[in-house]
Amino acid sequence: MLLHDISPMEEVISGGFGIRHGPPWSRDAIRIFSWNIERGLQFPAILDFLRTAQADLILLQEVDLHARRTQHRDVAYELARSLQVNYVFGKEFQELGANSSLPAYHGQATLSPWPLSNGRIIRFQNQSHFWRPRWYLPQIELFQRRIGGRLALVTEAMIHGQRILTYNLHLESQGKDSLRLQQLQEALHDVRRHKGASMVVLAGDFNLDVGNEDAAAALHNAGIHDAVRLPQSPTTTARSRFNRARCLDWIYVSEEARSQGQVHSTVHASDHYPVSGVVSCQSFVICHGL
Repeated sequence: MLLHDISPMEEVISGGFGIRHGPPWSRDAIRIFSWNIERGLQFPAILDFLRTAQADLILLQEVDLHARRTQHRDVAYELARSLQVNYVFGKEFQELGANSSLPAYHGQATLSPWPLSNGRIIRFQNQSHFWRPRWYLPQIELFQRRIGGRLALVTEAMIHGQRILTYNLHLESQGKDSLRLQQLQEALHDVRRHKGASMVVLAGDFNLDVGNEDAAAALHNAGIHDAVRLPQSPTTTARSRFNRARCLDWIYVSEEARSQGQVHSTVHASDHYPVSGVVSCQSFVICHGL
């Protein structure tokens, strides 16, 4: 059954296009993808890649809803319908210069063939003022004037009979690392309050190299571990000599589990590459008696 509710900024939109039936692709691991899809501008190429992903969890950032630049698509809904998976979407910003007959938004979407529930938003208290409307700036797409703020989209997934708590992050791109660290700490504070999950997945576009000592210490102190383990592999494209490739996209999990990560640098459907981690966890093995 489809549950598609156009909600205020602080609520979430959710939809269900199928609950997983039959055997999963793996009984003792989960496959996680995180990807900033640059609004969904290259929708067919994004969909083509995700069809091949065999993912248990897909965490997407910069996902458009009703924006003129992406042909007024509800990108999360259309991806979920095409892939026959479930989804939860949270509105990060209302895009004032991208409106059509309906308000235009972009935000984060979490998708899975497994059941998703209890979607909610953590709207960070620490925000940049960079995106706010200004009286002297026209509300056109070029200036990216916005209402809203950066957030973590929190969702529960039931995978292999285990409760997985996911935090889909998009930290601020403007300003200093100190602001991004404050936002990360807000998400980690929530993680500490919800330790009852079998596993916590914290992933997304951090706009931050977590090799930064303060970021690494914050994640370590929260008991969160790198599931990709490829710190030298850029996750963004270098589109000009002024825009160098950087390591900004990460997947972290709450267990010191065996994992195998990959940056899918042959996929050119966004200004970021998809990042994946295959995480083997003892609790999954116990669940299936393997």
